[in-house]
Amino acid sequence: MLPTPTPDALAHSQRVVAHLQKLIQDAGGWISFAQYMEAALYAPGLGYYAAGATKLGAAGDFVTAPEMTPLFGRTLARAMAPVLKQTDGEVLELGAGSGKLAVDVLGELERLGALPTRYGILEVSADLRARQQERLAHALPHLTDRVHWLDTLPAHFSGVILGNEVLDALPVELVHWTDSEPMQRGVSLSGKAFDWQDRPISNPVLRARAEGLNLAPGYLSEINLAANALIAALAQCLDHGLILMIDYGFGESEYYHPQRHMGTLRAHYRHHALDDPFYFPGLCDLTAHVDFSAVAHAGEAAGLNLAGYASQANFLLNAGLTELLMQISPTDAAAYLPQANAVQRLVSPAEMGDLFKVIGLIQGNLAPLAGFARGDRSHTL
Repeated sequence: MLPTPTPDALAHSQRVVAHLQKLIQDAGGWISFAQYMEAALYAPGLGYYAAGATKLGAAGDFVTAPEMTPLFGRTLARAMAPVLKQTDGEVLELGAGSGKLAVDVLGELERLGALPTRYGILEVSADLRARQQERLAHALPHLTDRVHWLDTLPAHFSGVILGNEVLDALPVELVHWTDSEPMQRGVSLSGKAFDWQDRPISNPVLRARAEGLNLAPGYLSEINLAANALIAALAQCLDHGLILMIDYGFGESEYYHPQRHMGTLRAHYRHHALDDPFYFPGLCDLTAHVDFSAVAHAGEAAGLNLAGYASQANFLLNAGLTELLMQISPTDAAAYLPQANAVQRLVSPAEMGDLFKVIGLIQGNLAPLAGFARGDRSHTL
């Protein structure tokens, strides 16, 4: 049984629905699913990420790795520190959520003597930005002068660009492969209700990608052009350093496997995963798994080199997660057991360990990254 929205939440969702209905009507009765998803998530003051409801943690709709344990961010900091020293660079975090990851990364970089002069956060949500500012001011008041919030990517950047669960929240195109040709699945109205409607693909980039996949009639899945565009934009601004992305997903052959014929699009509501993206718009997160082959190809097309691609478990273990856990005495059960349980969730194949992947793309010369030392799956992309 799904939790019932509060009256305020329900009223908010109704405002989002009205906004989406007008968007469809103004467009002549049909919008692509990517347009629907972008508005449902990011419409100013209305979208899921743009409004004020709690998203993360037990009171929200999902839990991310940084919310589970500080050891996640501390381990990433250890992986990032050598790159910061080699580039004499900064950190740029994309979509910093609650700010917990920034707190943990900065704290560990300080312990390692590898603090960047500047920690930038690119955050599109004013609500989340305010929460991040409050959290950092409370947790690391002596480092707040190093943290800056950005509205756009810098023209030039050296250091580490970090994105945890960013790519999965980018608007995706839905494609339905038919007997005659791949079709773009969009959203229309049936009365006041949202309804699916397929149309011929007019975008030549999307059409070429869909035709290149050559999937069987009846197959429905996502193509994330926004992720490719983001990687290209990051490559353009990165003068020297590393792009490190952590997310759930697969390489192309697994992503478009015959058994995954209904795609990966999901709505997340109060810790429930739903197949219906029209469920209470504005109250649900919408996500799709990441095609890491497409991410790697987009990076290489933009002049980046693939530094590695590994399961989250292999990357974190290679980068020192176990060593950090061992710094907590097992005899102190109250301190040790919650962290050990969280580490188990991060690395277990039955939990996040194998579904979540880490991909590294580099600009310029860098020493090999310890996180990819064992278990690199770049050959599968």
